[in-house]
Amino acid sequence: MNQRPGNQLFDAYFTARDMREVFCDQGRVQAMLDVEAALARAQARVGLIPHTAVAPIEAACQAGFYDFAALGEAIATAGNSAIPLVKALGKHIAANDAEAERYVHLGATSQDVMDTGLVLQLRQALALIECDLAQLGETLATQALRYVATPLAGRTWLQHATPVTLGMKIAGWLGAVSRSRQRLQELKPRLLVLQFGGASGTLAALGDQAMPIAEALAGELQLTLPEQPWHTQRDRLVEFGSVLGLIAGSLGKLGRDISLLMQTEAGEVFEPAAPGKGGSSTMPHKRNPVGAAVLIGAATRVPGLLSTLFSAMPQEHERSLGLWHAEWETLPEICCLVSGSLKQALLVADSLEVDAERMARNLDLTQGLVLAEAVSIVLAQRVGRDTAHHLLEQCCKRAVAQQRHLRAVLGEEPQVTAQLSAAELDRLMDPANYLGQAHTWVERAVAEHSALTA
Repeated sequence: MNQRPGNQLFDAYFTARDMREVFCDQGRVQAMLDVEAALARAQARVGLIPHTAVAPIEAACQAGFYDFAALGEAIATAGNSAIPLVKALGKHIAANDAEAERYVHLGATSQDVMDTGLVLQLRQALALIECDLAQLGETLATQALRYVATPLAGRTWLQHATPVTLGMKIAGWLGAVSRSRQRLQELKPRLLVLQFGGASGTLAALGDQAMPIAEALAGELQLTLPEQPWHTQRDRLVEFGSVLGLIAGSLGKLGRDISLLMQTEAGEVFEPAAPGKGGSSTMPHKRNPVGAAVLIGAATRVPGLLSTLFSAMPQEHERSLGLWHAEWETLPEICCLVSGSLKQALLVADSLEVDAERMARNLDLTQGLVLAEAVSIVLAQRVGRDTAHHLLEQCCKRAVAQQRHLRAVLGEEPQVTAQLSAAELDRLMDPANYLGQAHTWVERAVAEHSALTA
C-alpha cells in the first residue's frame, strides 16, 4: 500500500491523532469496503446472491490490499471514490473467485457506498467526541467546585464590572459542554442511518427484494433504516456539522477567557506549564497560551467550513453535481479541528494554574469601584434609587480624581454615613460578600453534568 503524501506538519497541534486515523485514506477506504462486505452478507441473507459468494467478497474488503495513490489518480477521472474502488475490489475478487465477483455492489450506487461509509466514520468520530466531552465536563466540574468561592473581577466590555468567582466562570464553560453533549445524543437517531437507494433512490434494480435487503443491510451495519434514501437531502450531515460548530465556538470561548486571564496585565489563570511549551524563538521569558490558540483557531476556522455545508444543501434533483463533492473533505475536517480543540481543552482544564492572590489584588486595582453597586443597592433602599445612584456616582468620580480608595471617600461623605455605619461599609466593600448566586450557578451546572454522566 502506498500512502499519498499529506500535509501533516500541523496535525499534532490542530488534530487529535485518533480522529485523523478515522478520516485518513485508510479510514475512508475501509469504511466503504465495510459497506460492500455488509451488502454481500445482507443480499445472501435475503437469497439474492449465493452464500458462497460472501466469503470471497469479505476477504477482499481489506483496505491494505489497495493502492491509495492509484485510487486517487482514478478518482480524478471517475468523479468519485467509489467507482475506482469497486473496480479494484472486483478485480481482486475475480483473481481468486470469478463467480463471486459477479455479485459485488449489486443494486447499489456509488453514493450509497460513500455516504454510508461516511456515516460509519462519523459514528467513530461521534464516539471520540462524546468521550472527550464527557471527560472535559468531569474536569470542569471538579475545577468549578474547587474554585467556587475564589473571587475575581467580573469584566464587561473588557472593563472591571463587579466581582464573580472563578468557579462561576468555569461553570459557564461546563454548561456549554453539557448542552453540546445533549445535542449529540439527540441527533444520533437522525445521523446514524443507512444510505441505500440505488441509481435514483428507488432501488428498482432489486425488485421485490429491495426492502428486505435494505433492512438486512441496516442490521448488518447497526444503522437505522431511514424513511427513504437521502442522496440530495443533506440536513442530517449539516445538523451534525452545526453541533460541531457549536462545540468549537464554546471551546473557543474557553480559550479566549484563558488567554485573557493569562495576559501579563491580568496574570490570574494560566495554562499548565511544560518544558518547551509556549516559548518564543527570541524572548526567553515568554509563556504563550498555545493551547488556547488552538481553541480560538478552531472556533475561527470551523464556521467557514460549516458555511460550505450549508451552501451545499440545495442539491439538484436525485444526485448533485459539485455540491455533494464540496462536502467530501469539509465535514471530516470539521471533525478533526474539533477533536484537536477538545484535546487541548482537556490539557488546559486539567491543570489550570490559579493565582488567587493576584485575583484579589486585581479586584482592588480600581480601589473599591467594583463594589460601588453593592453600596448603591443598599443605600437605594434608604434614600431612593436615583438619589443613591447619583451619590455613589459622585463619590466614585471623587475617588478617581483624588486617587483614593472608594471606602475612604464614602466614609467621609455625610449623606452616606448618615445611612450606613462603618461596619456596614466594611462589609459592603468586601468582594467576598458580593458574589450573589455564584455558588448556586456552580452547583446547578455540576448537577446538570452529573445527570448526563449518570
